[in-house]
Amino acid sequence: MTANSLNASARVSYAEVEVGTELPAQTFPVTRATLVRYAGASGDFNPIHWNEKFAVEVGLPDVIAHGMFTMAEAIRVVTDWVGDPGAVVEYGVRFTKPVVVPNDDQGATIEVSGKVGAKLDGNKVRVDLVAMCAGQKVLGMSRAVVRLG
Repeated sequence: MTANSLNASARVSYAEVEVGTELPAQTFPVTRATLVRYAGASGDFNPIHWNEKFAVEVGLPDVIAHGMFTMAEAIRVVTDWVGDPGAVVEYGVRFTKPVVVPNDDQGATIEVSGKVGAKLDGNKVRVDLVAMCAGQKVLGMSRAVVRLG
């Protein structure tokens, strides 16, 4: 049984969470190959995501991950916790720092943690996320509203 199939059956109930409830933190590796696959899936072939020379010429330190990719990785902490991606009713972030992805075997790592920031009406909670890479916050005001069982 895979981790995904385990999560698919998990349900979090509104009654069992409190403000401050921490979600399991996760880390997500990002390599240049990851960015190429994401570009193909998303159709976003902006050269800042794959061409080091171009990225540096436009003032970036190196190739950077797609913002929407970073956003998608961060929300996985919430969807894995609740067990149902459809339970996310709102999600928003501010992009604060790019995820710089060096051209080596290691790439970069996005570290994401989350906790329940508020209990809302209608069996919903607000989850506040923190996404870090290389010791810097890469997403600001990262919040999801989730409807629980």
